[in-house]
Amino acid sequence: MSHTRSIAAGSALALTLLVGCGAEVESDGNAEASEKTTVERCGEPVSYKVPQRAVAYEGGSADKLFSLGLTKHVHGYVMPPANPPVSESPWVKEYAKVKMLSDDLLNKELVVEAKSDFVVAGWNSGFSDQRGITPKILDKLGVQSFMHTESCFNYPKYPQKVTPFKALYSDLERLGKIFRVEKKADQVVAGLKKRVAAVEAKAPKGERVPVFLYDSGTDQPFTAGSQVPPNDIIKSAGGRNIFDGLNERWTQVNWEAVTKAEPEVVIIFDYGDQPAKKKIDFLKKSPHTKELPAVKKNNFFVLDYNEGISGPRNVDGLEKFGTYLRELDRRG
Repeated sequence: MSHTRSIAAGSALALTLLVGCGAEVESDGNAEASEKTTVERCGEPVSYKVPQRAVAYEGGSADKLFSLGLTKHVHGYVMPPANPPVSESPWVKEYAKVKMLSDDLLNKELVVEAKSDFVVAGWNSGFSDQRGITPKILDKLGVQSFMHTESCFNYPKYPQKVTPFKALYSDLERLGKIFRVEKKADQVVAGLKKRVAAVEAKAPKGERVPVFLYDSGTDQPFTAGSQVPPNDIIKSAGGRNIFDGLNERWTQVNWEAVTKAEPEVVIIFDYGDQPAKKKIDFLKKSPHTKELPAVKKNNFFVLDYNEGISGPRNVDGLEKFGTYLRELDRRG
């Protein structure tokens, strides 16, 4: 997933992993780089050879590659304005070793100019029919592509519906197979699962706290449905996404539905062109929201952009939100 899908659609829009960052990559078997392995791309079997000049779109894509120690296989990254600076990433040293290719949206010309042999992005975000860069188009150019499982929810012909954390694990495992570093991927996934289980074990008991994620929007709020990482972050921490019944990714709702749900916590999704403080100020003044329990009690939790889009930093966000919920005073 990438949040820039909302731009394309016209919407208004840690703890170190088990293995060190940027470690040298070693193949788990004797497969030569020229040999191919078959891995599913949104349910479609695709043959891959080991990429040597990968391009990653947004922090979640780059983080997945860096967490697997694949820096030497990465040519560069594309980081649109919504993304926080890479200086905030646990893999800041890895970003410094590759090229910043663009601070705009992903496009075919950029990929061709970079002589890339592999592009990692989400459907309706980095990849887009409207902008003329899709896996099928890249296939015809001889450029391999990889889509985040989370974004396969509405991919034409090959949709996949997988809960967000399971989608993250699947991405790391599939990337591990493509780059022949399956053992490394297994270690990273095991580390993430262990951290998630630790938060779940400490989650507050009793009735779950109703939580509203506020992304953007004044006339109508933009929020998280059940198919994006914040839903699992809220659930594993012990809360309940008030819109977990929506079989959607990022979606628009109405203020009446928010008011009726009476959220006790509001998660503010924080990104470059929509700063958290501005959103909080709006919620405190808006007649739709100023009387909400969460707003009256000033129960705001800020979730960083790269903790909310599919990537290893989802678990960083979970750990922080888990701590927040455990310390939340629900009296009164």
